[in-house]
Amino acid sequence: MRNRARLYPPMSPMAFAAYGGNAVGYVREMRSEEVAALYPQAPQLVPGLTVFVLHAADGTPLNITDSFDEIVRAAEGHALETVSVH
Repeated sequence: MRNRARLYPPMSPMAFAAYGGNAVGYVREMRSEEVAALYPQAPQLVPGLTVFVLHAADGTPLNITDSFDEIVRAAEGHALETVSVH
């Protein structure tokens, strides 16, 4: 059996960021307190909320909301297939 790492070498950070291009959006659930630290350009949120952040495949944040259904609709509005990130 061949070494899988040789058949499928790890993707570079640049290749991984481009993977999915404009077709995939990543949804990440987090606490509102994390938003200010990760996304200083985001509006200030009420502490203690669970929020969902939609990212483009390259990691660019596109939308923040406290509703999973809204974030899915936002992804559809950007014509993105959503993938959850844990």
